[in-house]
Amino acid sequence: MGNGSNPTYFYFVIFENQGYTRYIFFILGLTLYLTILIFNVIILLVIYVEKMLHRPMYLLISCLSFNSLYGTAGLFPRLLTDLLSDVHTISPSSCHIQTFVIYTYASCEFTILTLMAYDRYVAICKPLQYHSIMTPSVLIGMTTTALFYPMFCFGSLIVVSSRLQLCGNEITKLYCSGLSVLRLSCEEFAPSYILSFIVAVTTVFIPMVYILYSYIRILIICQRRSSEFKAKAFHTCLPHIVTFVNYSIAVFCEMIITRYEPWELPEFVIVILSLEFLIVPPVLNPLVYGLSFLEIRKKINNYLRKNLILKIILTLFRLF
Repeated sequence: MGNGSNPTYFYFVIFENQGYTRYIFFILGLTLYLTILIFNVIILLVIYVEKMLHRPMYLLISCLSFNSLYGTAGLFPRLLTDLLSDVHTISPSSCHIQTFVIYTYASCEFTILTLMAYDRYVAICKPLQYHSIMTPSVLIGMTTTALFYPMFCFGSLIVVSSRLQLCGNEITKLYCSGLSVLRLSCEEFAPSYILSFIVAVTTVFIPMVYILYSYIRILIICQRRSSEFKAKAFHTCLPHIVTFVNYSIAVFCEMIITRYEPWELPEFVIVILSLEFLIVPPVLNPLVYGLSFLEIRKKINNYLRKNLILKIILTLFRLF
């Protein structure tokens, strides 16, 4: 390929020389994807059907589950296809779409967690004003902003990146990412890196700072209250804290790997670190909320007694 020419396809080099182990990885990947689908669909179904759960906290939990389904849909179908295929190429347009889905998933996870932290802050620090602050219109407005702002940011970034002149077509990850494409650029393109920095600050670092600030304020308030109040606050905040810490660690692992050139790390390290933020949170989040919140756990147990969960699982297996 000559200098300055744009490739007609990208090639995933990491799938080379997998041999028969790819079938093992396919079974593991399919099992994991079905697990993610089942867990998150159950959470969505319970919250949607039960009107008593139509409250800000639970609606934001459902947004988190929906985002998990959205993000993993951008990874697993393509990944499972590549594991069974002998040709591991992807068109530039499909690559940009996958990048958009995965990046907006990652960013929306933080913005949704920010809204959840704000909801807990208002509920604990301003309980008498909670219903006047967290009105349906306010919740809809905040949720819409939290979902569409990352889409606008990353959509703009991908449009800019798609105009770059590329001098290669080999991607060293299991999926398309913006940095993988930028590394194929024939020359440094400052606007793309500046825009990437702005997007990262506004969709990742600012939400992280606000979440930390919210829980620090909650901790200060709890220190002045009774033991019963502390226990209740701890019970409602713990799932959010676990989710936030888990996802922050996963994103941190992804950020670490971007600082290295592909040949500087073992292949299995690249695979594990690059997939953690796309696999661990979608599995862990529904478990955390399903087990921690009594209302959700009761409804799931009722559904189990009625065999509704089994029907959902069988329906999902039929789709595959």
